[in-house]
Amino acid sequence: MRLDKFICKSTELTRNEAKKVLKSGEVRVNGEVAKNAAMQVHENNTITIDGQELTARGSRYYILHKVVDSICSNVDEVYPSVLHFIEVDKAFDLHIAGRLDADTTGLVLITDDGRWSHNVISPKKDCQKTYRVWLRDEIDDDKLEPLIQQFTDGLQLQGEDSLTRPAILRRVAQDELIEEDAYRSEVLLTITEGKYHQVKRMFAAVGNRVVGLHREQVGEITLGDLAPGEWRELTAAEIALFA
Repeated sequence: MRLDKFICKSTELTRNEAKKVLKSGEVRVNGEVAKNAAMQVHENNTITIDGQELTARGSRYYILHKVVDSICSNVDEVYPSVLHFIEVDKAFDLHIAGRLDADTTGLVLITDDGRWSHNVISPKKDCQKTYRVWLRDEIDDDKLEPLIQQFTDGLQLQGEDSLTRPAILRRVAQDELIEEDAYRSEVLLTITEGKYHQVKRMFAAVGNRVVGLHREQVGEITLGDLAPGEWRELTAAEIALFA
């Protein structure tokens, strides 16, 4: 991780305070003075401040049920950051592993472990993310199978050089519906990548429009009984899924 982040995880210093300590020349990495906040350090490095060796606190892992009109950012903008919902110390030192749009609800994973979050979001890791999608236009029964095949084969999104990776599309069964009258316009889509506005762009590519979007699952992790706005720590088994 970055040296300034390591210092924050090992002390009570803020990021700005850590950078000031670095500039002062008090920090050494393996005996050498280090002033570059962006320097990458590892578990086997010896890092000291004024001769005192630092030991980083363990990483933190959370799941949040994101509400509409909140943003997956460390900075408040038009809408508040989802990190306001995580009631822990130094919540804004955390980051989001796979962002959702402001108008999208559902499962968000939050951590301060960069390697772990990379394993969640990297397309090379083939981590499946499942979304419940509400569409403007109903999908007639006779058009469903051809549409499923299009999503399986990959879609050409505007501005992209390659097709989307194979995706799994299925209609929501009657007993799975959230909106009782949405049988032909409520679907589940599972993807393994996270291009900008990907789900919305995929349905736009086939002439439809997403009017509601909710992420239900990431890998084997689900929201369970978390209500909108609620959060909890991930279990050891859940953390191990992306370790």
